[in-house]
Amino acid sequence: MPDDAFSQLVDQFYPSLYRFALSMARSEADACDLTQQTFYIWAQKGHALREAAKAKSWLFTTLYREFLRSRRRGERLTALESIPESQLEDVALEPETVAALDGSAVLEALQRVDELFRAPLTLFYLEMLSYQEIADALDVPVGTVMSRLSRGKAQLRACLSSRTVSTTGKVVSLPLNKKASHG
Repeated sequence: MPDDAFSQLVDQFYPSLYRFALSMARSEADACDLTQQTFYIWAQKGHALREAAKAKSWLFTTLYREFLRSRRRGERLTALESIPESQLEDVALEPETVAALDGSAVLEALQRVDELFRAPLTLFYLEMLSYQEIADALDVPVGTVMSRLSRGKAQLRACLSSRTVSTTGKVVSLPLNKKASHG
C-alpha cells in the first residue's frame, strides 16, 4: 500500500478506532497501543483485503481481536451472557434525570458497563455502525449483537440512574430501583 494511501487511512479511521479502543481498554496508553497495533497489522496484512469498502469493518474487527488477545494474556474474560435477564434491572430514567446528564457523565457510565456489552454499545452509538457491521467486527451473529445492545442499554440506564448531577452541579445518588409501584 503506498504511503499516501496508508496515511489517508490512518487519518480517516484513527479517531474512531482510538475512541473504541479507549472504551474497551479504559486506559489512554492501552488505547494508543491497541490502535497502533491495529494499523501495524493493517500495514502487514491489509493488502489482502479484496474490497476497499470493508477497510473500516476490518480495522474494528482487528482492534477488537487484539483487545481480546491482550485481555487473555492478562486475565480471563467472564462469560457475562450467562447472567439471566431477570438480574439485569430495567431502569427507566425520568426526563429530568436525562436533562441533567452531560456527555462526560454518559461516557463515565459507559465505562462502568460490563466489557461484553460496552463494545457493541460503543460501536453502535459512538461509531454509528450497523448491527451487521458490529456483528462482523465482533465476529458474532446479528442476534447476539441485538441481545448485547439490549442488555448493555439496561446496564447503562442503571449506571446513569444511580448517579447523576443535580441542578446545583453536585453529584447526587439516585436509587437503582426507580420502578413505579403499581398497586
